[in-house]
Amino acid sequence: MKSFILKNGEEVLIREAIPADAQQMINFYNVVGGETDFLSFGKNEFTIDVADFQTSIQKAQQLQGSVMYLAIANGDIISIATVDSPLKKRVKHVGTLGIVISETYTGLGLGKKMMQELIEWAQTNGVTEKITLLTREDNKVAIQLYKKLGFETEGILKKDSLINDTYYNTLSMALFLQKN
Repeated sequence: MKSFILKNGEEVLIREAIPADAQQMINFYNVVGGETDFLSFGKNEFTIDVADFQTSIQKAQQLQGSVMYLAIANGDIISIATVDSPLKKRVKHVGTLGIVISETYTGLGLGKKMMQELIEWAQTNGVTEKITLLTREDNKVAIQLYKKLGFETEGILKKDSLINDTYYNTLSMALFLQKN
């Protein structure tokens, strides 16, 4: 576990998710899905069964190339950040990153801190050599952060999302890791 202070002076604890967090994580995803259109799901669209999600968390704990981090403030989850790697030998060196932050906590340095924690973990896990992520092409603030952290654009997926009858392109980005 690590703690740090946000730009607003609030203390945040970062720790790995455990199966007992499953319901609170599902609730968090269902709330933040309604806060932004930049996610791949909307409000109350994260419909995974609690037991199935507990199993997913357990698998992430057991796999060398996967991790789930939570950021917690005042006892509440305010961010979830993950890297998930496949088990297949040919592609297990590639981890897919996902990050979700509560709207209340955007712009306070939390996204950068969570990304740095994932990158540090990936550099030392003995498996991950490349981190990939997908983001909407118009998500300028996130793209700026990703580029600052060394991610580069690998491609564009055209008309990849349909939100409120409007199509959006998705950027595929990657960070190639140098092992410590």
